[in-house]
Amino acid sequence: MLKKLIQSIRSPLRRQRAVRTTPEVFGNQQHSLRRDQFSRNAVSVVERLQKAGYQAYIVGGGVRDPLLGIAPKDFDVATSATPEQVRAEFRNARVIGRRFKLVHVHFGREIIEVATFRANHPVSDDDTDSAHASRNEAGRILRDNVYGTLEDDAQRRDFTINALYFDVTGERILDYAHGVHDIRNRLVRLIGDPEQRYLEDPVRMLRAVRFAAKLDFEIEKHSAAPIRRLAHLLNEIPSARLFDEVLKLLLSGKAERTFELLNDYGLFAPLFPASAEALARNPEYAGKLIRQALANTDARIRQGKPVTPAFLFAALLWPALPARVLKLQDRGMPPIPAMQEAAHELIIEQCKRTAVPKRFTIPIREIWDMQERLPRRHGKKADLLLENPRFRAGYDFLLLRESAGEETGGLGDWWTDYQEASDGERRGMIRNLSSQDESSGAPRKRRRGGSNRRRRSPRNSGEGTGNE
Repeated sequence: MLKKLIQSIRSPLRRQRAVRTTPEVFGNQQHSLRRDQFSRNAVSVVERLQKAGYQAYIVGGGVRDPLLGIAPKDFDVATSATPEQVRAEFRNARVIGRRFKLVHVHFGREIIEVATFRANHPVSDDDTDSAHASRNEAGRILRDNVYGTLEDDAQRRDFTINALYFDVTGERILDYAHGVHDIRNRLVRLIGDPEQRYLEDPVRMLRAVRFAAKLDFEIEKHSAAPIRRLAHLLNEIPSARLFDEVLKLLLSGKAERTFELLNDYGLFAPLFPASAEALARNPEYAGKLIRQALANTDARIRQGKPVTPAFLFAALLWPALPARVLKLQDRGMPPIPAMQEAAHELIIEQCKRTAVPKRFTIPIREIWDMQERLPRRHGKKADLLLENPRFRAGYDFLLLRESAGEETGGLGDWWTDYQEASDGERRGMIRNLSSQDESSGAPRKRRRGGSNRRRRSPRNSGEGTGNE
């Protein structure tokens, strides 16, 4: 009852857009798309469903991106067939999902995702079968398998630029939401009332940023207006889903631009709370380090080189780490254990927001641990570090820290020279370190008595990519 009362009070204030019941149709003389530009498997799925008597279209990014001259990373199909009916047509298909039930049709390594036309989610669970749809008290959609017509499906999509349907038979584009107009004007615009759509699914705020960054669009002013005020709603999203969204945001090849937009709209803090605090305390250093890491990642993606989320998360979280390490050292904890303990606490906190898998958290900690070990080069330690499988990532991270302005006493240059030196030259470099220690009056290290060891703050340095 309370939810219905709030909705009845708010509804007169909502800015409703006109709903098209018939599409604007663009014939093949009005656009550049041809069926041979699309995946032959996607075209095959559409034609097979049509032959079976169902409506079927290529939809979303598979239509949007070619209009912008971008090669789509995948192709989706929308159809009037239910998931079970689609599954019956394709032996190489399986039904997935619970929140949004879909069908994946497998063609070797390519997967064509097929979704049944869906209707707008009802305002109240009383209006439909709760087995197919449900909301929480705040209005967020928890389950959405309410099927509808093609017209319904177009209106329930999130953005106008994603509500374009390509008919492979007639090479026509069906546009129910002025998506072609917004593509031409380079705008990301929500379909329907922006605040209501964000309440239904707060991740739409992240999707708006992702499309704006990826396509070099602007977020339309009415769609942008509620974002900063509603950013806190991301705290209610499951951490596993947010991790997936962060990967999409930062591995799209436009991570640096994405970071700027996340900050502009207040969305970075809900995703990386500790990093956002560090950014506020020291915006010049933290901002430079994060932006450099993101720029390096974008460059590697453009060059077709591999990237790893572990290095990226290590960079995003690093600005929050040194202060925690120093605090533990001030309590008497030696440098390396202090680094390990602070890293453990920081990663646990971050996983509450974005569920970073262990296959990434382990290398993150190893990269950070290398930052405390790289300054320790005497005797055989340098050679042992060079043989460490995490040396390259740790070295690149050291260079990244230096590029952000951290002073390391030339540690990055030393390791660069050491990797290129001959065995004899390496021995000379180690001897020179001992001579420098003696000339500077540095105290000799004791073999025993760890409590008397000189404390070190985390070393900082670097410019490398560290993604290999």
